[in-house]
Amino acid sequence: MPTVAVYNLAGQATGEQIELNESVFGVEFNEAVVHQAVVMQLASRRQGTAATKTRSFVRGGGRKPWKQKGTGRARAGSIRSPLWVGGGTVFGPHPRSYKLGMPRKARRLAIRCALSAKLAAGELVVVDGLAFDAPKTKQVVSLLKGFDAAEKKALIITNGDVENVEKSARNIPGVKALSNETLNVIDLLHHDKVLLSKDAITRIEEVLA
Repeated sequence: MPTVAVYNLAGQATGEQIELNESVFGVEFNEAVVHQAVVMQLASRRQGTAATKTRSFVRGGGRKPWKQKGTGRARAGSIRSPLWVGGGTVFGPHPRSYKLGMPRKARRLAIRCALSAKLAAGELVVVDGLAFDAPKTKQVVSLLKGFDAAEKKALIITNGDVENVEKSARNIPGVKALSNETLNVIDLLHHDKVLLSKDAITRIEEVLA
């Protein structure tokens, strides 16, 4: 089982070592499953509100512009034909859902792969007492400096919804705080440093193991 050191908020090792569940933090990276999870998550973000009008939705055009024969011009049945300026659109986009599905086991495998990759690359750090008494941005800045992550994209994972931590991190570019309940593949892969609360590990292993 992988063993990691625990650090305090100042970036100093506390001397404590904890064992992580190998089925969560020590799995082999499955590129196909991770790619599928990323595509699913990005597709679900799309609003799908683009809309165009076909000839049946464009106002006017009820009367035939001119008679069928004898004018020397091409036949025309409506001024709202797609061939006319101001006419309807052919095969244009309509409101739809871009949401994709993925089996629950595959989604959880993708998260396990991302966590394992971060741990293997030395980009995952376990922090004890990851909570603030009040929302202060300078506390997060000090935290990142302690882990040499001030100039990096950092992800802070807390145990449950810790409002003060989230508010403290949201004004810093490239830094994001989320709870272990909303853990996802894109955020794990997008950030260079992952600061994981020691209290959040138990719940993560319960869900993903």
